[in-house]
Order: sequence, then structure tokens, then C-alpha cells
Amino acid sequence: MRRIVELLALVSFGVIALGARAELSAPNAAGVAMGHLHYVVRDVAANKAFWVALGGRSVLFNGTTEGIVFPDVVVLLRQGEPVGGTDGSVVNHVAFRVKSLAALENAGFEVEYAEQYPGVASVHTPEGERIELFDDELATNLGFTIDNGGTDAAAARHNRKLEVPIIAHHIHLNVPTDQVAAAKQWYATHFGGVAGKRWRYEAVDLPGININISGVDRAQAPTRGRMLDHIGFEVQNLEAFCRELEAHGIKLDRPYSTLPSGFGLAFLTDPWGTYIELTEGLRDL
Repeated sequence: MRRIVELLALVSFGVIALGARAELSAPNAAGVAMGHLHYVVRDVAANKAFWVALGGRSVLFNGTTEGIVFPDVVVLLRQGEPVGGTDGSVVNHVAFRVKSLAALENAGFEVEYAEQYPGVASVHTPEGERIELFDDELATNLGFTIDNGGTDAAAARHNRKLEVPIIAHHIHLNVPTDQVAAAKQWYATHFGGVAGKRWRYEAVDLPGININISGVDRAQAPTRGRMLDHIGFEVQNLEAFCRELEAHGIKLDRPYSTLPSGFGLAFLTDPWGTYIELTEGLRDL
């Protein structure tokens, strides 16, 4: 990316908002909304510069964790040595919706257009992670249709034009073909998601994110230890929510606990290998 030196300089000179609130969606009836994407990267400064240039707002959470705030999601960065990217992982990629791909290209991004799909493209982070982008004016495959013709106020956002330059759109899971229906039901059941289809993909909508599910020939690698180590959902009344999960037979990798600040968290892994953090308090940091 041509502007990486200038972007790094901006970060170095303190484009950091302390105590800024995350811009997360209101929760659904189950108390769940999209929270964060947690990346393990070799060069935190370079990756922060990338996400800020894409349209995020740099934040230092709790004085220690680098974050970039977008509408509906926070990208968190931790320095480390990942075992691989999302390619080959159960989470194949994440996607954002933008007002203009041309504007990003003019800003210095190397935008790779998907020739067969109007308004769909990808950019890559400094360490090669692919981020899918949809041009709000050109893309024809953004809409979400609820199963059985239902309606949902939060899910209706997919069928309206953007009011902001960039916003989180979807997380794309690759699971064995014979388990697509089970994955869809799992996310809808345990997180109160709205079941439907995004274009040709089976999908579950949560406030702030659409979970798209594709069938592939074989099970993919789990996310833990990869560049996108885990995804996070922000949950109201997290302690009670965790008890409910456990009552339905879901084993937590890390049981519910709170940090000295009062921030609540727990971890679990979905049946296909997606590592998930549940938080309570991210929107208030």
C-alpha cells in the first residue's frame, strides 16, 4: 500500500483516542450483538495503520490493547506469531460494506476486484490477510432474506443504503457441506440469531454482523492460533447467558469471569472450530 509510511507516521504521533466508546449495535432479544475481531499480528503498528486508513478510529482499550473502532465492530490487535491466516480456517474471511471502492483505491489501497461480481473486491492487510469489501452503490449481492418471509428490525439494515463510509458486514464460515444446516441452527439457537440467506449463502443475522455459511469438502482448521484468532460477541447479562449455554450442553473453554475493572468475559469454541469470546463491557470501554 503506497501510503503505509505516512500512515505509520500518523499512528506514531498519537492518533489514539483514550476512553472512546465502541460503536456497537444494540443487542437482540437474547442480549447479543457483534463485538470484536481479534487478530494476532507480527507488526501491530503497520496493521493499525491499515485499519485506520480503511476508515476505523484508533483506540487504546484499558490502556493496553490496541483497537480500531468501526460501526458495529472493534478490531483488536495483539503482537504474536500466528500459525496462518484465515485461508484454510473455518472463518474464511471477514467483510465490510463501503460507500465507495474507488475512494479507497484513490486513497492508496491496492483493490482487487472480483470481475464476475459487480462491486465486490478485496484488500489485504500488511501481513496478507484478505478483507472482502462491498461497494454499496455497485454490489448486487448484499441483501438478506429472512427464512419464511419474516421481518426483523436489525436485519433490515442489509436492505438499506449505507449512512456511513464503512460498516461491518459479514463473517464467512466454511464448514463441511453436510453440516451447513447444523451450523446455521447452532448460531440461530444459541445467540438468538435470525435465520435466512444472504444472496446464495445460508446465513444467520446478529445485530452488527451477518454470519454466512458455505459448505466445503472437509473440515477446516480451527481459528485459535491463527491470525484471526477469535471473534467476539458483546452480551448483556453475560453471567446468566453463560449459565444458559452450559445448561444446553455447551462447554466453555474459559468460564465466565470478571476483570478487576468489572469487564466480563468467557470463551467457547463452536463445533466447527471457531474460537469465540463473549464479553460484557466492550461497548463501554
